[in-house]
Amino acid sequence: MTETNPNARLETFCDGVFAIALTLLIIEVRIPSGVESTADLWVALLHLAPSIFAFVLSFIIIFITWVNHHASLKLVNRASPFFIYANGFLLLTVVFLPFPTGLLGEYLLTDHASPAVVLYEATLALQAVSWIALTSAALRDKLCKSKSDEHAMRLNNRFGSAAAPVYAVCAIAALWVPLLIAILTTFIWIFWLINGISIRHEEVN
Repeated sequence: MTETNPNARLETFCDGVFAIALTLLIIEVRIPSGVESTADLWVALLHLAPSIFAFVLSFIIIFITWVNHHASLKLVNRASPFFIYANGFLLLTVVFLPFPTGLLGEYLLTDHASPAVVLYEATLALQAVSWIALTSAALRDKLCKSKSDEHAMRLNNRFGSAAAPVYAVCAIAALWVPLLIAILTTFIWIFWLINGISIRHEEVN
């Protein structure tokens, strides 16, 4: 039986990686221990707030990345070696994200927040670079199905090109104002979430 989608195996593999990364995020949210009263449990849950915040933020980021990745694979009808390796680079940044997420949850509201936020922003910057590599490979190797798909891929490339320097600057700024940068990053991804929902709704209609 002939495979109708040449990238079916690639997409299935990627979906599995995204699912594992999403699952790994919750491991960093630990059940409070040493609780002896209801009041202690409330205090323990309050201390978990930064970890829950980091978990939700990273879940949104990985989920949006998966949605965009799924949409991008629909624009191409085959793969090239450069495209596959660029895709691997993207998956690397996705799988790595749970580590800085754990650091963010542990140290965000402490005096040691800077390294955690710097690493988190640097990971997002590398993810943007991986999007540039992925979309550039699709355009360079003429993998897009049509002119309209090529236009959409170029738009994705421009988004990645704009995001990379933004997160790089955020990583540097986090050395001095880590909490502010974490808040700014949250608002950026809330915007992308709302914008993505709007775009997908228009595509359906």
